[in-house]
Amino acid sequence: MPNVAQPATSREPIESGGDSAMVYQLRVVINGVSPLIWRRLLVPGQTTIARLHTILQTAFGWSGKHLHRFVIHGIEYGLYQVGGPWFRDDARQVRLGELGLRLGEKFTYTYNYCAAWTCDLRVEQITDAQPGRRYPYCVGGRRAGPPEEWEGPWAFVERTQPCLVFEAMLRAAEIVGQLLDADDDDELVTVIGAAERDELASLLPLLGLEQFDRRACNTALAACVTSVAEITA
Repeated sequence: MPNVAQPATSREPIESGGDSAMVYQLRVVINGVSPLIWRRLLVPGQTTIARLHTILQTAFGWSGKHLHRFVIHGIEYGLYQVGGPWFRDDARQVRLGELGLRLGEKFTYTYNYCAAWTCDLRVEQITDAQPGRRYPYCVGGRRAGPPEEWEGPWAFVERTQPCLVFEAMLRAAEIVGQLLDADDDDELVTVIGAAERDELASLLPLLGLEQFDRRACNTALAACVTSVAEITA
């Protein structure tokens, strides 16, 4: 299933074009995973680093509940959370367009320190904003984002071996088959038990590995813009 989350919103509004002079096209690749999991995002230069964190969370279907950090020109940026590191600058005040990023330049974003999901971001283009287009905007991508609670890229590669995915498909079909064979009057809880329901839920990430719905991603980004605007109104 498409892995696009509705992340927790903050009180800082997301910029959606307006008077932003420049837009950065960023190619974001999750490090250490093959085949590649990636997104191509259009992000206004006036977007803050804190907001870029929310954009990435939305693009990969994560919840935002773990620690994170950016490293840009050797400087760490992020939002402080209890138990996490302090940062020199307020990520809510530092804007993408103020960092002096050039074409082809790269920086990193790490999420969930225990799992160490690291994204490599590369500046592919810096262009003028298009009138009428809402930003941020996803123009491409491949594969669902990895489950944030898994133990990182190595665990992801191990747990998504083709033989294991095939076994997951067979097991899921077996559980779903029990539902299809049940009488119309039977309730779900009488057809499959809690253990089987939990098992089916755990199989879902393996069943949707190759799915990425760009339209759903952009809907989620737009919804995040709207929800934050309502909070700050």
